[in-house]
Amino acid sequence: MRNMTSSARGTKTVVYQSSLTLSTATLASLGDLLRGHLKKIRSRWRKLPPGRIAAIVLAVLRHDQRLADMAGGNNISATTVRRWVMEVIELLATPAERLDRALKKITRKGGHVVLIDGP
Repeated sequence: MRNMTSSARGTKTVVYQSSLTLSTATLASLGDLLRGHLKKIRSRWRKLPPGRIAAIVLAVLRHDQRLADMAGGNNISATTVRRWVMEVIELLATPAERLDRALKKITRKGGHVVLIDGP
């Protein structure tokens, strides 16, 4: 959802929805991962339920939605969306193999070229 506002007199807020194609399994998996994390850190509550947080974070990561746009359409702050995105990225990265170890494994198997995608 995007929330476009203007401070000019006589203007109105316009909110529109966009579609984000996700499998139910992807959304459920990320929601479950987040639920487990919240239970582990004993978080009492969040502004939105874990499944909704997962959808917002995936919209930012996959659909490149702006933080402010996602925030305004969901009645939360852009700072909250940023915190959720960083939290989910950390959760997703935790089980990943360290880069140096992955490269050594590729070298041992005779690999010579490695394509790395991402920031």
